Amino acid sequence: MIGDDEIRRLKIKARDLRVATLDAFGHLGVGHIGGALSVIEVLTILYYRHMKIDPGQPRLAERDKLVLSKGHAGPALYSVLADKGFFPKEWLHTLNRGGTSLPSHCDMRRTPGIDMTTGSLGQGMSAAIGLTLGNRLNGSPGKVYMIIGDGESNEGQIWEGAMCAAHYRLRDLIGFMDYNHMQIDGYCRDIMNIDVPEEKWAAFGWFAQRVDGHDFAALDRAIERAKQEDVRPSMIVMDTVKGKGAFFAENNVGNHNMKVDEAMAAEAIRRLMEEVL
Repeated sequence: MIGDDEIRRLKIKARDLRVATLDAFGHLGVGHIGGALSVIEVLTILYYRHMKIDPGQPRLAERDKLVLSKGHAGPALYSVLADKGFFPKEWLHTLNRGGTSLPSHCDMRRTPGIDMTTGSLGQGMSAAIGLTLGNRLNGSPGKVYMIIGDGESNEGQIWEGAMCAAHYRLRDLIGFMDYNHMQIDGYCRDIMNIDVPEEKWAAFGWFAQRVDGHDFAALDRAIERAKQEDVRPSMIVMDTVKGKGAFFAENNVGNHNMKVDEAMAAEAIRRLMEEVL
């Protein structure tokens, strides 16, 4: 069971990563802030507590892998990878600029620590399944973690993948749905209602759980339980706040990709640093 001291450590780390991500957006002036800030906690608990990785050996065969299928949240992952030492933190100020190694969407050919390039929404699901099957064939003990979006779950490829992973009993595949209830064109309930997602995943043969995606204790319990699953792939549906931690973006339906100037980012960072954790 995760202790209070560990939870506090993770909260501080998540705040620092949120600050770094906001700072990168502020230097760029625009970006996918909503969906990046909603996954900070799950990235934090994976990379700082659960995942077996080595920044000195980013392609280690037996490492755990992460597939960020909702690739537009890449700036949050870049903040993690820079903090872990995969590349210099100075790179964060080159986000999505010409010649950068940190494009808006993750690219394994350009960014150390990125395990899989994910293209159009839905494709990361198939890639994660392929990686998990590859681990099985190679006898690798590594887990494959995958993060998908709620709007992304409108894609038929997601549900084809759901059937495939259940059919092949990919117990080493652990997915997370970032259920922030919004997508690029509005609210999920209005565009293509996916309620209740955990029931859908269970019906497709997955071990499904639903938690508060900003609660480290709840996330930790769900991940530990998913690791114990010995037959089915797992999906952890996370209720999250889109734009979490940015006062101008939280629950703003227009925050999928929005202007973020340096003054806005600086004020959001100031407010975050004043919060009592």
